[in-house]
Formats: sequence, structure tokens, C-alpha cells
Amino acid sequence: MELVYAALLLHSAEKPVDEAGVKKIVEAAGIKADDAQIKALVGSLKDVKIEDAIKNAAVAAAPAAAPAGGAEEKPAEEKKEEESAEEQEKKAEEAAGGLSNLFG
Repeated sequence: MELVYAALLLHSAEKPVDEAGVKKIVEAAGIKADDAQIKALVGSLKDVKIEDAIKNAAVAAAPAAAPAGGAEEKPAEEKKEEESAEEQEKKAEEAAGGLSNLFG
């Protein structure tokens, strides 16, 4: 996740999202940089228009409710099983549909 944040930081600073830049940011944060992961990230972002991706992600993402104060957090594996990708997509569509009804 830190690598994605580094790429977004470079993009927002209007700097090129390249391996050297991502590596500098990650190491400045005190995180050990994995060159293979950095190379894969930069390669996958090569043909991506980051502004468009951010806009599309902001519309599709539905915020999850935070657990109550004393509630125990379930392990990540159980969460993945509970909510499949289809269920999440359905929730996002329903949320978008509800918002569109507000504005007629």
C-alpha cells in the first residue's frame, strides 16, 4: 500500500512516477523498498491516467462503517469470505442509485 501512496504523492506533486522517485519516498518513510514490487507498480501505472483512475475509484468506493468502540476486529481472512467482490459491487451500485434519487 505504501508504494501506491508514494506514486500518488509523486503524481500530486506533478513529478514523474518512476522507480527512483517511488523508492526515495518509501525509504524516506523508513520502509524497506522492494525493487521488484516498485518495478511492477511503475510498470502497471505506465499507461494509466491517474486522475481518471482517482475519479472512477472515488465514485465506486463506498465507505465502510467503523467498528464500535469495544468491538473485536475479525481476522482479514474471515472478512474476505464474508464480503465477496460481487457483494461489494452490488453495495456500491445501490449506494450510487440512492444518491442519484436525491438529485432526481
